[in-house]
Amino acid sequence: MKLDTMDRRILDEMQKNARISNLDLADKIGLSPSPCSRRVKQLEDEGLIDRHVTLLNQAKLQLKLIALIQVSMDLHTPERFEAFEAQVRNYPEVLECYLITGQAADYLLKVIVPDMEYYQAFLLGKLTRIPGVSGVQSSFVLRKAVDTTALPLGHL
Repeated sequence: MKLDTMDRRILDEMQKNARISNLDLADKIGLSPSPCSRRVKQLEDEGLIDRHVTLLNQAKLQLKLIALIQVSMDLHTPERFEAFEAQVRNYPEVLECYLITGQAADYLLKVIVPDMEYYQAFLLGKLTRIPGVSGVQSSFVLRKAVDTTALPLGHL
């Protein structure tokens, strides 16, 4: 699907506020409501809008510790990787899991927990018990310098 200026403006506004009404969205981008609604539906049907989510305030939920964990695996086989990925998908503490290259580690996880005690229980009770995990290295976020979920659309 080729995106035009209106499509990009719709996507930009919806990234800022997924709950925006069609009427408000149409007004912001300078389009009447019916064509705006059709465009949003087309963007959803084409898979450009993947899903609508609600972002929660982690501090108010007492989720204060973000860990970035590099995980090394003992074997580099598709079966070992699939089993690891299936297991970490079941851990609500894992926000993101990336298979990476260019590092000694095989995976990079972003984990959020209330505190260091919880983190220790997660690390020792869950993560290091996954078959194939041969090493972990943890780093902890001191401050978020950039915090956005919006994808850049300027290149489209």
